[in-house]
Amino acid sequence: MSKVTCHQSISLDGFTAGPNQSLQNPIGEGGMRLHQWMFDTAAFMRMQGQPGGSEGADSDIVEELGSNRNVGAYIMGRNMFDAGRGAWDESWKGWWGEDPPYHAPTFVLTHHPRAPIPMQGGTTFYFVTDGIESALRQAKEAAGDKDIQIAGGADTVRQYLRAGHVDELNLHLVPLTLGSGERLFQDVAGLELTITRVIDSPTVTHLTYRVGLR
Repeated sequence: MSKVTCHQSISLDGFTAGPNQSLQNPIGEGGMRLHQWMFDTAAFMRMQGQPGGSEGADSDIVEELGSNRNVGAYIMGRNMFDAGRGAWDESWKGWWGEDPPYHAPTFVLTHHPRAPIPMQGGTTFYFVTDGIESALRQAKEAAGDKDIQIAGGADTVRQYLRAGHVDELNLHLVPLTLGSGERLFQDVAGLELTITRVIDSPTVTHLTYRVGLR
């Protein structure tokens, strides 16, 4: 049976992005530090066609994420796709080049209509202007029996958590503090999280929760 999942790297003080996000600094000041555990792995280096990196628990998690075996569709907010606001710059096709890592239909929440963008590798970006319920319905239709993953950013994840639509939450807890930025659980009340998996390493602790809502 398919489920709605989410993966987020998060600081000890609860932030998934730093302050002052911009085109030059898409994850905010200090935000890239939340993902360094991933960049240092052998699995990530293999995805870039490069040698090196470390094997171990973190690399296994990256391998699992990169395979996309059980994910049939993704949902993300506009801020994850594009640092701009207002009318679209039609030349912008995301941060990831011609072959984004999703390799599945990807639904972008926005207030501004835009035609779908087919990319290499099986990713097509669809732009949804009528809210999170519509995006989830379209993602479920596209995914079939596979899972739907809420890719981010924090505000999009919060909306789906508040609505009770996330079945599984994976937090990659990085031992640092950012002090400010995008806090994942800001104004999210009533969650009941049951831990189902813990994998740790010297750089990050991987926590998987089953999500309920009172």
